[in-house]
Amino acid sequence: MAESECGNVCDAQSCCSREREVVASSAAVKVFPNKIYKSEQPKGDHVTGMTCECGVFGAIACGEYPTQLDIAQMICLGLVALQHRGQESAGIATSLGKSSKNFNVHKGMGMINNIFNDEAIRKLKGNLGIGHTRYSTAAASEVVNCQPFVVHTAHGALAIAHNGELVNCESLRREVLERGVGLSTHSDSELIAQSLCCAPEDVSEHDGPNWPARIRHFMTLAPLSYSLVVMHKDKIYAVRDSYGNRPLCLGKIVAFDAGHANIEDQLAEGWVVSSESCGFLSIGARYVREVEPGEIIELSRNGYRTVDIVERPDYKRMAFCIFEYVYFARSDSMFEGQMVYSARLQCGRQLARESPLDADLVSSVPESGTAAAHGYARESGLPFGEVLCKNRYVGRTFIQPSNRLRQLGVAKKFGALAQNVEGKRIVLIDDSIVRGNTIGPIIKLLRDAGAIEVHIRIASPPLQYPCYMGINIPTREELIANKLNATQLAKHVGADSLAYLSVEGLIKAVQMNKTHVNPLKSGYCTACLTGEYPGGLPEELSW
Repeated sequence: MAESECGNVCDAQSCCSREREVVASSAAVKVFPNKIYKSEQPKGDHVTGMTCECGVFGAIACGEYPTQLDIAQMICLGLVALQHRGQESAGIATSLGKSSKNFNVHKGMGMINNIFNDEAIRKLKGNLGIGHTRYSTAAASEVVNCQPFVVHTAHGALAIAHNGELVNCESLRREVLERGVGLSTHSDSELIAQSLCCAPEDVSEHDGPNWPARIRHFMTLAPLSYSLVVMHKDKIYAVRDSYGNRPLCLGKIVAFDAGHANIEDQLAEGWVVSSESCGFLSIGARYVREVEPGEIIELSRNGYRTVDIVERPDYKRMAFCIFEYVYFARSDSMFEGQMVYSARLQCGRQLARESPLDADLVSSVPESGTAAAHGYARESGLPFGEVLCKNRYVGRTFIQPSNRLRQLGVAKKFGALAQNVEGKRIVLIDDSIVRGNTIGPIIKLLRDAGAIEVHIRIASPPLQYPCYMGINIPTREELIANKLNATQLAKHVGADSLAYLSVEGLIKAVQMNKTHVNPLKSGYCTACLTGEYPGGLPEELSW
């Protein structure tokens, strides 16, 4: 863990250590798209490599209300832990659990710590609540698109926070509009909220709204990509799409002095649900398990229960975004029974097996490639050492308006540890390459410090295709792997050699430490690497 330029505490993959590149895939239709789809629409002045989607978080207290737990503060701290998943806006909605008429809501643009001060947290009284931190994908970066999205239905207020991007949102949008429902934004989250406001024709609701049935109906219309937290009065629903494309996990709030005791033996003071488990310990929660693909979990003051599972077609495999392992997730998060750090370590080991070198030192671009670099060093038997010193008090380079300024930003961002570099043959590990603008200046910096050889090894395959499932990736024309192969790119950036991890090697590495490998319950989305999209291409937009 390290303190970032934004003042938040974050790890190697978090909000301000990025300037990077890459995303996910697996499954069905190989394409070479040249049409404009939702994810390729202009998003303002962003000049990024690749940015993550969003983060969702929910918390509910157990027992009698009012609770002694500070639910709003817990959600805020949970969102801080998810800050690396989105830095444009954030929001929290809370409920006292007694009335369905109103929620307490606070939303705004910017970083979590700038949006939620003591006064804002005091106003968010509640016994349950949900929160969201956002990077815009389908809709613009504006206050109107901040989440959680709250709508007032015939049965009371409904709040939704959403991570992902609906692949077929055009058909869903048409259905909602045909019901006579007006939409005020182009946000998928509003579309989801409005689709849940109307009961399916085949569902009886004589005793009040059947929210699980409504959620199931939505899931059958929108097979991917999303993880949702939905709040109504005194319940929270945690929902993951049938392909398991976006992550979502469950945690248990335990007593402050619980320590490392068996989680099953601990009395639950409350329950939390989150895109990642990395923030659980900081709020006194313990990781329980992942929300399964297609699962709808209901959380209440009495605990949690699975109310439904929406299956995907038998011929479709799970399609978990593999770049959660490589790039997006914090290294202390848990996926598939293993810590993300261990998967990244295995990526480095596999990279050493595929692309060995005779060199003096293995190092990384801080801090994104560090885990993989340690894996490469252990597998190759070469020593690991730091060669770059990071200046944490300069802005992120991807916000610079031109390539020249972006490259100058890289030069300001790093310094070379000359005594570790001089006269050495260096293997430099990074997690990914998107545009290829940042690695060249780093290589020059090392050569100027006395390195006699600089070999680049990338702990992921070349990124070649856009993502339509919640990740902002540049167009195919901007992706350097579509212009230059590894040999050409090495020459272009001034490296002695350059090699990527293979797609097969990446899949093998992330499966190495999994607690279970059931082919029927396993699979990865590698669409940005292979062009094989699990749900096919999205529909073209008509608006």
